[in-house]
Amino acid sequence: MYICFKDGKRKAMTLSYDDGVVQDIRLSEIMKKHGLKGTFNINSGLFLDDASKRERFYGRMTLEEAKALYVGSGNEVAVHGRLHKSLGNISASEATYDVIKDREGLENIFGQPIRGMAYAYGNYNAETLQVLKNCGIAYSRTTMATKGFALPKNWLELHPTCHHREPELMNLLDSFLSANPYPARTMMFYLWGHSYEFDDNNNWYIIENFAERAGGNDDVWYATNIEIYDYVQAFKSLIATVDESVVYNPTNMDVWVFINKEKVCIKAGETFRK
Repeated sequence: MYICFKDGKRKAMTLSYDDGVVQDIRLSEIMKKHGLKGTFNINSGLFLDDASKRERFYGRMTLEEAKALYVGSGNEVAVHGRLHKSLGNISASEATYDVIKDREGLENIFGQPIRGMAYAYGNYNAETLQVLKNCGIAYSRTTMATKGFALPKNWLELHPTCHHREPELMNLLDSFLSANPYPARTMMFYLWGHSYEFDDNNNWYIIENFAERAGGNDDVWYATNIEIYDYVQAFKSLIATVDESVVYNPTNMDVWVFINKEKVCIKAGETFRK
């Protein structure tokens, strides 16, 4: 029995952009136009109190601007540290405070549980992983590009496929889109970056070209980071007999699997029998 993504698809795609900056507005419009989804990692302690200060603070948004952009967008908001601290370089207690206060702040702002994260500066260590577990963080994205499409072995070390400035970006995308995964394999393309970089480098064409090519593919599930995480956990929760002729889905999520040489949807709370 092998995992399939939503609607029996074998491929998933997600984006992840950091810091809660005003350029996220343009990026969100591009993503929406082409049907892409993703996660915006926010520092709840670094919102501007006055938009006129934006130039001095690297394009950061006010709280009201952030709420207007992210609420109801279909994208995920996730932790990035209340004050964007380098977690691998500070004490466990200080790291805990930066993470848990950011989570609490974002939950109060957006009115929902926040369980995802990206490491500020990509910096963490073994102690940090325990801090995140204690803070109820389900996954955390690193900055270590794999140039591959595998699901993570450890969701607290969620390595992306690449940054948007990767020279081989479009070649990687073409490889992903043209692949025909065999039944035992699923593929995830994970793109990350900072949207202010597009202004800094005058290269919005990179994400525009990527989104136009990446979007609208019927065999790709476009999802947020947490949607993919939750789906994979639902698959892992399936309970099967030894011969896999009977499979029970105890979760509240429909799960697609490849079993007995066919794709099967095991609906939430139901049992599949061969």
